[in-house]
Amino acid sequence: MSGGAAGAPKPLPSSGPKSLREMPHPLATSSSEEMGPALTPSPDLLLPRSIADKDLSLPNGTPVDTSSPASSSSLLNRLQLDDDLDGETRDLFVTVDDPKKHVCTMETYITYRVTTKTTRAEFDLPEYSVRRRYQDFDWLRNKLEESQPTHLIPPLPEKFVVKGVVDRFSEEFVETRRKALDKFLKRITDHPVLSFNEHFNVFLTAKDLNAYKKQGMALLSKMGESVKYVTGGYKLRSRPLEFAAIGEYLDTFSLKLGTIDRIAQRIIKEQLEYLVELREYGPVYSTWGGLEVELAEPLEGVSACIGNCCTALEELSEDMSEDFLPVLREYILYSESMKNVLKKRDQVQAEYEAKLEAVALKKEERPKAEWRGLGVFD
Repeated sequence: MSGGAAGAPKPLPSSGPKSLREMPHPLATSSSEEMGPALTPSPDLLLPRSIADKDLSLPNGTPVDTSSPASSSSLLNRLQLDDDLDGETRDLFVTVDDPKKHVCTMETYITYRVTTKTTRAEFDLPEYSVRRRYQDFDWLRNKLEESQPTHLIPPLPEKFVVKGVVDRFSEEFVETRRKALDKFLKRITDHPVLSFNEHFNVFLTAKDLNAYKKQGMALLSKMGESVKYVTGGYKLRSRPLEFAAIGEYLDTFSLKLGTIDRIAQRIIKEQLEYLVELREYGPVYSTWGGLEVELAEPLEGVSACIGNCCTALEELSEDMSEDFLPVLREYILYSESMKNVLKKRDQVQAEYEAKLEAVALKKEERPKAEWRGLGVFD
């Protein structure tokens, strides 16, 4: 260790095996000897030169810009420009609104109106309006994962809630879920590949989605059984280093985010408990000021200060609950989606290795079978 590093302050203890700063970025080039504080993916690994030199275009003919932004600020500007695209550039608009409660004999559920406006040739009409429930969105995501196994599918809001703690039919909860579902569809709409998926088209246009859900169930179950049979209990011979690095990075990243999420929830809980106490504490000074005329002015000032503290604390708690926690949980859900993609990749590799072993075994048995055919072992 150099002398300059000896005088540097010691880092705080980490709850995980390694800190994210200490871990090499899974997409970084291995030729660099030292990693700086900023972990940035290598453009050469993200896109091969043979592909980067070509002019790529989307299925609708729109050219794709494959150049890598020079800095994080330029990337932010590009994202802002993408969000501000006008109607002449976009050819598909999807919104989720108008939640309605349905009470049936067997169940009670919420449906949302999904409105689509488009100029794409894949759609028969320029506008559609259908109603979908949460399990329909879940069906869409599963279909996207099946048909696009190499793509990272945007996460859905969590389905299950703790009974007695959150009322899933309350106006606040339904509106929060509506916003999350709307964001989910908009992310798919803006995706250059997923937005052209046939299952996404069906989800947006079909009046009766249940008929499409029943199709392919038998085939899917057979395929699932075959994959389980081939890969069940099979251990990969050697996982490529780049995917192993990504998996390790995601595990550490998820651990850190989970820790932050638990701490944030605890802070919000304690803030709300403190807020209840402050609201009970403030009026005491007002009452006291009414009894002590000489101290009325300073006591009213203290009461007003406590009122200001209540307002500020309430705003802080709302900001953390509505702005910070949802974004944090989206990161957690995205990391889980990435883990699922890696898991599917491992299943494909396991199936490939199992078939190679089967072929090698048959090659070993082939000479023996030929000798048996000649009667050598009779």
